[in-house]
Amino acid sequence: MCDYKGKYPKGYDCRKSFKLNDMPPTSNSNIIYKATLVASVGGLLFGYDTAVISGAIGFMKIYYQLSDVMTGWVASCALLGCIVGAMYSGKLSDYVGRKKVLMLSGFLFTISSVGTAIAPNLWIFVLFRIIGGMGIGIASMLSPMYISEMAPAGIRGRLISIFQLGIVSGILIIYFVNAYIAGIHNESWNISTGWRWMFGSGIIPSVTFVLLLLTVPESPRWLAGQRRNTEALEILSQINGKAIARQELESINESLKDETPFSFSDVREPKVKRALGIGILLAVFSQITGINAIMYYAPEIFKATGVGSDSAFIQTILVGIINVIFTFVAIRYVDQWGRKKLLLLGISGMSICLFIVGLAFYSQQQGYLVLIAILGYIASFAMSLGPLTFVVIAEIFPTKARATAMSVATFFLWAAVFLVSQTFPVLIGSIGNAYTFWLYMLVAVIAFLFIWKRIPETKGKTLEEIENTWQENKN
Repeated sequence: MCDYKGKYPKGYDCRKSFKLNDMPPTSNSNIIYKATLVASVGGLLFGYDTAVISGAIGFMKIYYQLSDVMTGWVASCALLGCIVGAMYSGKLSDYVGRKKVLMLSGFLFTISSVGTAIAPNLWIFVLFRIIGGMGIGIASMLSPMYISEMAPAGIRGRLISIFQLGIVSGILIIYFVNAYIAGIHNESWNISTGWRWMFGSGIIPSVTFVLLLLTVPESPRWLAGQRRNTEALEILSQINGKAIARQELESINESLKDETPFSFSDVREPKVKRALGIGILLAVFSQITGINAIMYYAPEIFKATGVGSDSAFIQTILVGIINVIFTFVAIRYVDQWGRKKLLLLGISGMSICLFIVGLAFYSQQQGYLVLIAILGYIASFAMSLGPLTFVVIAEIFPTKARATAMSVATFFLWAAVFLVSQTFPVLIGSIGNAYTFWLYMLVAVIAFLFIWKRIPETKGKTLEEIENTWQENKN
């Protein structure tokens, strides 16, 4: 149900299913899609920079003679930067704007790509990975928020899902880049030098992101929060047309009428407290169901089934391809079926596939069974928790609290990623492959129950209508 009384021409049914190009009457789809695609390049950098480690970690483990614990640390050290970036980017973007802070993330990506490629020792490498992680943390929080603040309600879900398409595209691209670099010379060259090329390749998309951001407008909701209503109205008019823009600006200003700055003490407000609890738990569940264990360590997992390095890289590319393909399922159906239905469907598939992966390792019947089950898991994640976590946490928070609350939720998301990537090698070394994947399956079952009981449906509602829903349900 969407309530747009007075916003659309008489007889217009805003509850209909949207096609990919459906927009509110008099809207300018060009500016919306351009802003979405540019912000999604931040997602591409997110995926590219986080997944580059999957191709490099095996060679780095030999080069630096890493233990299981140190392997986990090298793979996950960037996540400390992600936590810091996510923690502070919300407040910073409230002060200087969404676009400028997104540009900062691009600069951090660039610095990290150069530094990790030429690092003279492991600890300098770790330092530059943490710097890159700060860029990832910023992009992971601000890109979907920027899209949510630009997008019309009827297609907001699919536009935010395009951010996830950027992430998985970045992952797929770096899988190809890693495989290409690994095939340039022999194993000894990869161990000594090849992995540096993998990290250095990130310079090109990083610089591209910064340049593209110069071509898109600032968030109209941020401009309204700064009392720059003329600029906000101009952008909203380009998106929705003048009549709708004026009413939307009035709605935004109504939600901002309390002029006292948002602080963490305001979390006690029922509409913020409940939304924040749901956002944090959804963010954590999206990661502790094991997705980054597979994304970061995919070649090593496939090597454990007995295939060689070349086959492991090829199978890893298949993971990336499936990830991209099934993200389109979420983009196609999120505004038609709704967030909750897709989440429940996807988490069910993830649970089944995790059980099969564990069973295959337990019965020593790995072969292609592990590959098929992992591809099924990736497909289920890509159509549900992958994109829809960002959709939901970009929608559920009140306008005044959105930047800070999203920072908190994204902070917990990256803390969960750090926990998974740091512990995965240790779990594999201590309890084995089968029980590790069964542990993730148990968490996925708990996540299903949480989504079923607690996640609200937000499709078709404006951000301000979602905020009012929390207020109505505060008791």
